[in-house]
Amino acid sequence: MSEVTRLLEALDRGESREGGAADELLPLVYEELRRLARHKMASQPPGQTLQATALVHEAWLRLLGPDGDRQSWNNQGHFFAAAAEAMRRIIVERTRRKLALKRGSGATLEDIDDCDIAVAAPPEEIIEVHEAIDQLTAVDPKAAELVTLRYFVGLTNAEVAEALGLSLRATERLWTFARTWLHRQLRRPD
Repeated sequence: MSEVTRLLEALDRGESREGGAADELLPLVYEELRRLARHKMASQPPGQTLQATALVHEAWLRLLGPDGDRQSWNNQGHFFAAAAEAMRRIIVERTRRKLALKRGSGATLEDIDDCDIAVAAPPEEIIEVHEAIDQLTAVDPKAAELVTLRYFVGLTNAEVAEALGLSLRATERLWTFARTWLHRQLRRPD
């Protein structure tokens, strides 16, 4: 059992007080979460910015929110998949806010560290992919996790295979299915 999995189990048992499992877990997963965010930033076109630190911090707060709201994780892969999902939702929420501003809502955008989080895609596409992933979850939850890790975090199939505990071949087959399914969903006429 990995140290991360041990600490996740300790969190499930309620050992999250000061000096507890949450304090030990953060240093172990923080660099991996930042690596995921930096990996995504490296694939961004020039002019796009992604504040990895702010994204990781907000995802951490969502993952380890108030004890009553906290979910439990089966293992390290499950935790990182949940982190990727949290990052996806943060990016989508920010994109929706930007689209609302673009459409003239006049709302003031105030975020932690006043940073920009962007994905190398037009805002409308981010929202469309997010909604399609929600629909894909009903068809194949594992495929939806894979798409989240690929599209919103920028992982390779090998990295996704490790995170989800699948073989590389199984991940490649699932990616082919998910990509085909998404293509059909996103190309449907209104």
